Amino acid sequence: MDFSERTEGVVDQIIDLFAATFAASEGAEEGALISNLVGKLLSNTPQADIYVFTAHDRGEIIGGAVFSRLIYADDPRSVFILSPMAVATDRHRQGIGQALLNHALAVLRDDGVAVAITYGDPAFYGKVGFLPLDEDTAAAPLPLRFPVGWIGQSLTDEPLRALKGKCTCVAALNDPAIW
Repeated sequence: MDFSERTEGVVDQIIDLFAATFAASEGAEEGALISNLVGKLLSNTPQADIYVFTAHDRGEIIGGAVFSRLIYADDPRSVFILSPMAVATDRHRQGIGQALLNHALAVLRDDGVAVAITYGDPAFYGKVGFLPLDEDTAAAPLPLRFPVGWIGQSLTDEPLRALKGKCTCVAALNDPAIW
């Protein structure tokens, strides 16, 4: 398995991975919502505000993770949110997601990102260091339907201190249907 941060020439494959994975696990409507989100993230997000990581096996994209910038108005730290992430349905439970996330978090850390946040299954993401957050530690940019899924981690040697100020996200994530 190889990892890549390049999207040139593979945008449609990345979008298709998310569409198929979310449709298989949560239905066609969710597959369409998430693939539309990924398309918007990839086409409309400034380069400095997005990271796209993919896992490949024999030339096929089998996993994807998209991180985009969160801004806390009164906090100078660099914060990125993982949303969304997918592993090909026929490749679940093979360690691909964890390996992809470990790679992605190492790159973010090396690039000076201080905090990684996601909104997902604490049992899965806890395997790569994500811990529960509350709104006092890290406000979400929009109301959360499932607050238990709001999780994050420090990517520095320091423990995660409360992020200060109102939180905003990139335009593609600024949709209540996603939260």
